[in-house]
Amino acid sequence: MSRSIVAVLVGTFTLRFSTGLTTGLLVYYLAGLEEYGADAGVGPLEVGFLTATFYLAELLLSPLFGILSDRLGSRRVMQYGPIFGAVAVVMTALTTDLFLLGITRWLEGAAAAASIPSILGYIAGATSSDEGLRGRVVARFEAATLAGLGVGLVAAGGLWELLGRNAFFLNAALYLVSFAIYRYGVTETRRAADTEELGVGGAGAHRFNLDRYRELLASRSVWLLAPTWIAVNAFIGAWTSQSIFQLVNQPKPGFEDQRLMGGYGPMGISIGLAIAMLIFFAGIFYWGNRFRRFRRTTIMAIGIVGGLAMIGAIYGLNHTEFSSPIIQLGLLGVAAAGLFVLAGATPAALGMLADISETHPDDRGAIMGLYSVFLALGQITGSLVGGGAAEWQGVDGLLLVSGLLLLVALAPLRWLRASEHLVPGAVPSAELAGVPVTAGDPVPPRRPGPS
Repeated sequence: MSRSIVAVLVGTFTLRFSTGLTTGLLVYYLAGLEEYGADAGVGPLEVGFLTATFYLAELLLSPLFGILSDRLGSRRVMQYGPIFGAVAVVMTALTTDLFLLGITRWLEGAAAAASIPSILGYIAGATSSDEGLRGRVVARFEAATLAGLGVGLVAAGGLWELLGRNAFFLNAALYLVSFAIYRYGVTETRRAADTEELGVGGAGAHRFNLDRYRELLASRSVWLLAPTWIAVNAFIGAWTSQSIFQLVNQPKPGFEDQRLMGGYGPMGISIGLAIAMLIFFAGIFYWGNRFRRFRRTTIMAIGIVGGLAMIGAIYGLNHTEFSSPIIQLGLLGVAAAGLFVLAGATPAALGMLADISETHPDDRGAIMGLYSVFLALGQITGSLVGGGAAEWQGVDGLLLVSGLLLLVALAPLRWLRASEHLVPGAVPSAELAGVPVTAGDPVPPRRPGPS
């Protein structure tokens, strides 16, 4: 694995750490906004709308920055993101106005929109001739992303208690660390370096081919993958935007019977998040090492079923005031096992998208920008629906919506599996070596990516 790929992965972790840190800090900030001079408090719907604003920016801007990275070079464009993020968190610390806080959410969404498609385009290009390397790097990217977000959320509680809203200024410095990693640790690919020397408008400049992009968007594999990935991300978005807020905010009258609503402090939440992230992180590595044995759709299906089991266990924990400790420990065990299994779903989907990008090697940034599009659509849906469900029925409402989202994610997998063998590299090597795939399905030989 080259030094530049390692730098990209480290920069992904630090960038997503800053994003997760802001997410956690903002929840604590909003929960006590009146103490900093705001005219009124903030409820679950406002939290949902602010979270959705972040992902709306990522949704709308990711394709544009992906196209820009194909023309200017991935290394150059990935440096834009940390600058947007640093400006956003400084602004957050200086205002209590909800409209201005919405602007900061938009800026931080632009940070992700600039960085993630260009990073994924860089990874797809750098691993195009080595399927084994691609599998390892894609799994590590997803691990770095989720670990960064999770560790940032975990760190938010302690930093908030220690620094208050001054923690936002610390986060600005962390964004600049990501900028330095991209600028000094990453070497541009040969194609982009040649383009940069010739200039954007020069004869050798890479030009985005809209017809090829339309062809990709019309493909069966993309549109069968999209609903599953969007629904899984909506599930994650509902929980990342609402779970901490429900744990720290005082419940409305009528919700006193729900054990997971209110009464939890930042430090206790951070400890719980740390344990959950360790379980999830272990799951990512476990399932990432099973790509040669299981189909991507198999891993996604197993993960979704695990998520449903986790939801059922959390519902039991939310209503166990008078249950024995043994029952509570059993439910915790089921929830942990479900989380471990769920962890395999997102890297499996990302690996399939990277394989799909082989059909358009000159437009990797634009195509891998679909990762951010699917992520943003899911997170916006989850933030808004989760906020409404939490307003309606508290944690129980959040659990109900989460279960429905996972059922939606499970539905298209049958048809996606039927066409999975048409995606280069998506079928495990064990099946290509002679293990039956599905009765009647032709299996083409595994092709290396373009050099």
